Amino acid sequence: MKQTLLRWIGAAAAACGLACAQGAAFGQTDPAASYPDRQIRIIVPYSAGGSTDALGRLVAAELSNAWKQPVIVENKTGASGMIGNDLVAKAAPDGYTVLLGITTIIQGPYLFTKIPYATTDLVPVAQIGLSQDFLVVPARFPANTLEEFIAEVKSHPGKYSYGSYGAATSSNIHGEMLKQQAGLDLTHIPYKGGAPQLTDVIGGQLDAAFIDVGNLRAQIKSDKIKILASTGERRSEILPDVRSFTELGYKDFEPYGFFTFFLPARTPRPIVDKLSAEIIRLLNSPANKAKIEGMGLQPNFIGGAELDALIKRDSLIWGSVIKAANIQVEQ
Repeated sequence: MKQTLLRWIGAAAAACGLACAQGAAFGQTDPAASYPDRQIRIIVPYSAGGSTDALGRLVAAELSNAWKQPVIVENKTGASGMIGNDLVAKAAPDGYTVLLGITTIIQGPYLFTKIPYATTDLVPVAQIGLSQDFLVVPARFPANTLEEFIAEVKSHPGKYSYGSYGAATSSNIHGEMLKQQAGLDLTHIPYKGGAPQLTDVIGGQLDAAFIDVGNLRAQIKSDKIKILASTGERRSEILPDVRSFTELGYKDFEPYGFFTFFLPARTPRPIVDKLSAEIIRLLNSPANKAKIEGMGLQPNFIGGAELDALIKRDSLIWGSVIKAANIQVEQ
């Protein structure tokens, strides 16, 4: 009887050991199995009320409802987004601290002399929206096409100015790209945002401007402005009659402004993929697409290897044009 009991105990212990070993192996091969089991933080490195914040809160609400876990948005502003970016780059790589970044995250290494993190400290998860800039002139400007604009500016060197929604922003970079490629003598006037910039174009105080689609949306049909060209690989869905710089033969205007989620680089790939798939699944609905379009953005849902390749391509393009234009931000 005693020997029988001992054999049973031994068999049970061996079975338990095998089950524990299998459980451990499963945990190692599928770390996303129990993810998420607690609160997730979405870090927005910009102020509340803007497009980035609105997108972050939209995704937070959708994830919280789908996963039955609290998902909160924290605005960590300052240093052109670098404070929030750095917080996530140095966070535990467990999927519970997520960054919603914009294009500056890949422009930054070329614009700033000091960055507290490396771009390799973050891994892209899911892209959810795109933004384009448009070259806009007042209705009084003596040009109706990009070709006419370039001819007019070339014939009057130093006479005209262009505005951007801030020094070293995408609109500033786009303006310098056009100046270089078309051989234009245009004075750059930086503004604090797209709204005041558009106001001066409408009022005729500014000769031209690169304005993002979100700020331009309300004035698209205004007879006080003319829209001559757009950035991006293809024409805007909002303004399909406006030709793109790429279409017109200019180079390196392909990258869009983007809104993309990132995680710390050492986050296990199954967790990255699970979060990516869920964000894309939740946003890829007619209702949520309409919400994103209502912000003046173009819904665009990609993840995985396709997103990795796109981020690398855009980073190289931005780096090339920033270096060529010698654009830097004082820190």
